[in-house]
Amino acid sequence: MIAQTRLLNRCYAKILMLAVMVLTVVPAVNADDIITPPSRSQKRVGKLVAELMTRTHLSRRELDTEISSRAFKLYMKMLDPTKSYFLQSDVDDFAAEKKSIAENVKNGNFDFGIKVYKTFLERVKQRTELAIELAGVEHDFTVKEEMITDPDLATYATSEAEARDVWRKRIKYNLLVFRGDEELDKEDGNSEKKKKKVDPVEKLQKRYTSFARRMMQTDTEDIIEMYVTAVTNSFDPHTSYMSRRSYENFVISLSLELEGIGATLSGNDEGYTVIRSIVPGGACDTQGGISVDDVIMEVGQGDETGNRVDPTLAEKNGTDFIDINSMKLDDVVGMIRGKAGTVVRLNVQSEEGGDIRTVEIVREKIKLEDSAAQGKVFEQGTNADGSPRKIGIIELPSFYADMSGRPDGRSTTTDVKRILDQFNDEGVDGVVLDLRKNGGGSLQEAIDCTGLFIDAGPVVQIKDASNQIIKLDDNNRGASWSKPVVVLTSKFSASASEILAGALQDYDRGIIVGDTTTHGKGTVQTLMDLNEVFYRMRNAPNKYGALKITRSQFYRPNGDSTQKRGVLSDLVLPSVTDKMPVGESDLEYPVEFDRISAADYSSYGSADEEVKKALQIRSAERVKASDKFAKRIRRIEEYVRQKDMKTVSLNEEEFLARSRELRAEKEDEKVIEEQVSGNKEIKRDYYLDEVLEITADYMTMLEKRS
Repeated sequence: MIAQTRLLNRCYAKILMLAVMVLTVVPAVNADDIITPPSRSQKRVGKLVAELMTRTHLSRRELDTEISSRAFKLYMKMLDPTKSYFLQSDVDDFAAEKKSIAENVKNGNFDFGIKVYKTFLERVKQRTELAIELAGVEHDFTVKEEMITDPDLATYATSEAEARDVWRKRIKYNLLVFRGDEELDKEDGNSEKKKKKVDPVEKLQKRYTSFARRMMQTDTEDIIEMYVTAVTNSFDPHTSYMSRRSYENFVISLSLELEGIGATLSGNDEGYTVIRSIVPGGACDTQGGISVDDVIMEVGQGDETGNRVDPTLAEKNGTDFIDINSMKLDDVVGMIRGKAGTVVRLNVQSEEGGDIRTVEIVREKIKLEDSAAQGKVFEQGTNADGSPRKIGIIELPSFYADMSGRPDGRSTTTDVKRILDQFNDEGVDGVVLDLRKNGGGSLQEAIDCTGLFIDAGPVVQIKDASNQIIKLDDNNRGASWSKPVVVLTSKFSASASEILAGALQDYDRGIIVGDTTTHGKGTVQTLMDLNEVFYRMRNAPNKYGALKITRSQFYRPNGDSTQKRGVLSDLVLPSVTDKMPVGESDLEYPVEFDRISAADYSSYGSADEEVKKALQIRSAERVKASDKFAKRIRRIEEYVRQKDMKTVSLNEEEFLARSRELRAEKEDEKVIEEQVSGNKEIKRDYYLDEVLEITADYMTMLEKRS
């Protein structure tokens, strides 16, 4: 994310001499004071996880030397993804022990993981001091040289001199980004916009110091969580370990449901917590005082009179303001999240800088409107009788279930059925089900929602580690919608949304339009409470955390898995998301695609190959003739070209030329953010216009057949 400039005088005074700054901002922390020897309970975690992995993971594989090699690679990537902190001599020193990672974890021995992290902390301290120094020296921006940007091509420095050159290029690149932004703002006429003045040197020094401070906060529990997760991720990317503390926060988040201030937070590279989005209808939205991109400087509990305090948070944090700079994001969220009706005080500053203001927010239960299904009707063409053809679009961001137990509780199926009933009453002729933002959710809701479009029958099959296969059906006879259906997908459509799309495609109930394929997550995870496993009792004390483990795999009615392959579209439309490395196949060590026997189901015959081919030809002709699609295709090609580049020029003239090209892609960034962000009002654009054209063509073809 793009870093915003923040107020510095709350953290430390501006330093005039570089040498003084080095002494002041690099944390002088003894790693042994924070990283203590693992406790008996922590050692037992390794044994519990190892036993469950070999006994219940879908793969049923052992913790062997291959798992050790994978785990070492993943652990190093977690700590140093750009290979800019460790030296090659460090990696060589680790070589003798890396083959024993799996065996050591089975025995509850985390010494190697702790050793690697302590070495990392020492390198972080050294590289931070180096970055602060290099940020303050003169750089020659006329020299033609390049910096490697592809981590797979990067290598660890073989000496301190080589490491210094790597960091010289890194700092030079950072400074070029600032210089480029300033120059391009002038060219775009944006230089007069109100914004806080940026001192690039000070900003960079603060950025790397903040990173060092965050790393120095890592304790033994954090290291074990990363280390064990590196082992579990070596089986598949969705199997991970939650430490005692992480699991506790997870349980709290469930028990609190969605109580809080109604905002999404993220950390920036200067150590500040930033408001990234505001939930419509949530506390921040209705009470005011907070804006997107505001920076949270301090957090206090209760109102200014000391009332309306969350007692749990007050006992832990007190009621006075706490400076949260460089604090872990989870810890900040834990201070802001709390019981509905209590107050949290925030000292915030706008992204442009300026005065710090205090905002009191009464925590509320956040409404689900932003994640709920919504529908809208558009007119596209005419029917045979001359009346306007109505097409209803249902945007479905997730498959949510009713957890309240109330008769009037909301769920995906009840909301979609309500919209479909309304469409029927309004004489809508066809439906587009938009799953482009849908990352999954409740399996049962995906099954029930599929049942709104078919009479009855199998929706998904599930195979476990013992090769036992169960078939889950829609048993509710009758469909709420019998007219044409188009399902709109993207690479962000995952898991439960792939079950619905795959089932409707198998039944020939409708056509799939969008990216070449969906995400491809076809595995099922179970959250296993390690405390209950160890104590063999419910509600056991939380000493060991939890294991999220892949135990089974989804299969479509036709027997194909959605794993890694996803659901292929019948009609592909140009989209930058189609070229992004965000699918299951882009992850490390995914479970492989396979297939089982098909279930017994009947085709509706509404989407045979002849229909699909005719729709493809018509759509391709419109896309080819569209100036907006032509512009989009050029930008997609440029995105692919830029993505495939392995280096970046550090010559200012060449860098600025590339920056101008990249600035033209800002619109694509907005599109992508909208693609994965919360619900917005459904609006027509050239992409949705083409989807409506396809839907209208589809309805015409089906009408001619009947």
